[in-house]
Amino acid sequence: MTENYILTEDLAYIFKKLSAQEKEKFRNTSILITGCGGFLGYYFMHFFAAYADELGINKIIALENFLTGTKDWLDELVQSSDKISLYEFDIIKDDITQIEGTEDVDFIIHGASIASPTFYRIYPLETVDANIWGMRRLLDYYVERNIKGFLFFSSSEIYGDPFPEFIPTSEDYRGNVASIGPRACYDEAKRFGETLCYIFNQKHQMPITIARPFNNYGPGMNVNDKRLPADFAKAVIDNRDLQIFSDGTPTRTFCYVADAITGYLKTLLHDKFDVFNIGIDKPEVSVRQFSEFFIKHGKEIFDYQGNIVFEKSADSEYLTDNPNRRCPKIDKAKTILNYDPEIFVEEGIGRFLNFLKIFNGKLV
Repeated sequence: MTENYILTEDLAYIFKKLSAQEKEKFRNTSILITGCGGFLGYYFMHFFAAYADELGINKIIALENFLTGTKDWLDELVQSSDKISLYEFDIIKDDITQIEGTEDVDFIIHGASIASPTFYRIYPLETVDANIWGMRRLLDYYVERNIKGFLFFSSSEIYGDPFPEFIPTSEDYRGNVASIGPRACYDEAKRFGETLCYIFNQKHQMPITIARPFNNYGPGMNVNDKRLPADFAKAVIDNRDLQIFSDGTPTRTFCYVADAITGYLKTLLHDKFDVFNIGIDKPEVSVRQFSEFFIKHGKEIFDYQGNIVFEKSADSEYLTDNPNRRCPKIDKAKTILNYDPEIFVEEGIGRFLNFLKIFNGKLV
């Protein structure tokens, strides 16, 4: 596997951000991660592979159906670590009892879900089923077992398009979500998945914790993912103009993957039911500003010659139910989890493009 200094630095950053008490919770444990081949799975898997010995982790069981995930880098990672067991597995219909060691895991990370709007609109039922039926099957399987933590990936999309007075958005905002529309399969599945978490905790005291990610990006994101950071990165690599299919004014806070993974690990280790926004609360930048950072770093790293162009998408539903602003309030995670994201968007984009440069523009 090609060594990438960006990835190595990021994994060390994540490790340093975990407290001694948090690291100790991993000792003599086994971890199950579903959806291990996706964007976030890339960093989870590399982190556990790199630090399993130091953390005292016994085993990592990794499940992926490869509907949209990649496999080459996973195969290489498995070959490099005797702690990892990888299985092609569909959480919706396959029998988890057939996977050796799953009955004894301590931590579960349920990351099996399609997160790219382009792809969850192609696979809407699979998106619903992974977050609801896949989640329910995991909960039923582990409800009588003595697990130490269960992390469910929800989404900031459960808030819908918040009214201005609720931005930055805190965890107690109930949301304003369309139940019918092109994004509903994802948004409503995540909302119902949260309800399942709540019920199983109330009824069975399962140590389930919910993370609501806010616009993660960076290394590990496949350049064909079709989300905004991936589209811009691919345009830079291909030396094409950056296409913006809006007027460029919608705003987001973009959270670099190393900060995001740090937050998710802290959420996993929280030991009890709660819900946390995981993202970065500043700066809130427009889509146009975001594209300008890619142009700046693209010129420095790839000798990029493209420009920004505004176009209308051929997809008539491209912007349907797309939130105008997205900015988290993360005071709760800062206070309870000691979560402290530090990598601002301009630096993160530079790191993302440098990562891709080392791999010749491809995620491998």
